[in-house]
Amino acid sequence: MTAPAQERDPGLQPERTRLAWRRTTLSGTVAAVLAVKTTLHSGTAAGLIVCALCCALWVGFLAVAHHRIRDLSTAGAHRPPALAPRHAAAAAFCTVALALCAAALVL
Repeated sequence: MTAPAQERDPGLQPERTRLAWRRTTLSGTVAAVLAVKTTLHSGTAAGLIVCALCCALWVGFLAVAHHRIRDLSTAGAHRPPALAPRHAAAAAFCTVALALCAAALVL
């Protein structure tokens, strides 16, 4: 005789993960806004290119984060699917590249 399957109780883990994705998205937003502000004040061609790259990286990270937040929200009491390696790599790349572009604008 087998025991009935119990519902998974994920606790607050999915909520903490969603909040972490939102915080990281907010940090990227601040970096992109500051890149635009810096570019508007300097007005150089190189600054415009780096600013455009910052904005593109921000949009890329935003897409990955939105996909992950949606997956975590719709999972309910079930285990959410694991983050695909290509999504994880894209999020890491966008984060690091956005930080490098923002640093390039400051220097």
